[in-house]
Amino acid sequence: MFERIRRCIYFLSIIFLLTLPVHAYAGNGKIDTGDTTWLLVSAALVMLMTPGLALFYGGMVRRKNVLGTIMHSFIALAVITLQWVLIGYSLSFGPDINGFIGSLKWFALNGVGIEPSDYAPTVPHLAFMIYQAMFAIITPALISGAFAERMKFSAYLLFILLWSTFVYDPVAHWIWGGGWMSKLGVLDFAGGIVVHATAGVSALAAAIIIGKRKGYPQEPMTPHNLPMTVLGAGLLWFGWFGFNAGSALSSGALATVALVNTHIAAATATLIWIFIEWMKYGKPTMFGAATGCIAGLATITPAAGFVTPMSALIIGLAAGAICFLGLKAKGVFGYDDSLDAFGVHGIGGVLGTLSVGLFATTAINSGGANGILYGNAKQMITQIIGAAVAALYSLVVSVIILKVIDWTVGLRIDEDAEIRGVDLAEHGEEGYFL
Repeated sequence: MFERIRRCIYFLSIIFLLTLPVHAYAGNGKIDTGDTTWLLVSAALVMLMTPGLALFYGGMVRRKNVLGTIMHSFIALAVITLQWVLIGYSLSFGPDINGFIGSLKWFALNGVGIEPSDYAPTVPHLAFMIYQAMFAIITPALISGAFAERMKFSAYLLFILLWSTFVYDPVAHWIWGGGWMSKLGVLDFAGGIVVHATAGVSALAAAIIIGKRKGYPQEPMTPHNLPMTVLGAGLLWFGWFGFNAGSALSSGALATVALVNTHIAAATATLIWIFIEWMKYGKPTMFGAATGCIAGLATITPAAGFVTPMSALIIGLAAGAICFLGLKAKGVFGYDDSLDAFGVHGIGGVLGTLSVGLFATTAINSGGANGILYGNAKQMITQIIGAAVAALYSLVVSVIILKVIDWTVGLRIDEDAEIRGVDLAEHGEEGYFL
């Protein structure tokens, strides 16, 4: 009997292979192996950023919530990967529908094979798809920093699935997928709007709607493991080279400039942040250095492939100073953005987007535009429109999604669960036993 089953499976496999569309797998000779290698390595680097974010956020919470916080980032790798290959990639990069969204022509990666695409003509379409998947994965994970220590896991799963579909995918299409913002001329090299502004503004909405942690701000809620946070920051810094330099989609000069600019901005923001702390509080902190580098990385992201290295230094300086002030806003306005997702990513993303309108030059990227300093004030107006519309859209849709989830499964864990901690209440496990 087993021999008959084996023959049947063999026969069906042959039939299946014969029916595969040849055009989806036959190369056309345009693929550049160097560019393909760089994009695949960059995809791996960006994937590493999500576990890096898990450690960065995980070390910042109290020990009773460390696993639940890490889970927010880690589970996004699974949930958003499936969403992306089924509908997300097609909605973001599929054939344009009225400038707003991509069609479902590429549903379940139908027609997405190893031939190059118009988006990246020297690499397989699948390579471009999986690279973009890593952006889609980390973006909703960034938002989790705003409601750490108090959101139901079931609500979180629903939120990232709905948010990716109704916020990330449309905005990605507007700017990168041939939508109306790309036609307007909005420039976003690696995600200042698509990733950081959308996530940051949505994080602010989530923090306000879910409400403050029990005892905040009267009770101390200090990070339980700063070495873990610093390790996460280091992995993010490392992975960001793939995030920004990989967005050149080739391994040439533009990738080099983007990588150099990324490092310069991160280093400058780190120093500015700890100098401000030193002057204001008398001591520079490791926590401040880790936060400052992420602020610099988020802020240079939209500009990395459009500006000179010295402009990147100025952008890093601004990121360190302005994002430092942005973190103080939650004390003034009274919301509880647990891990400063809005203060770092929202403010940094918008600041970087506007920096493009100031510092961009076609001497660096002929496919971009000049900014104010190079005689083109119109680009700043375009950047303001892009950032403002994306932020407003993200805010409105996020509020709707959060309200719907709250009315159905509920957003927040109960008071007893919050006292015990998310790890035990939601996952039945503990990070530490000593």
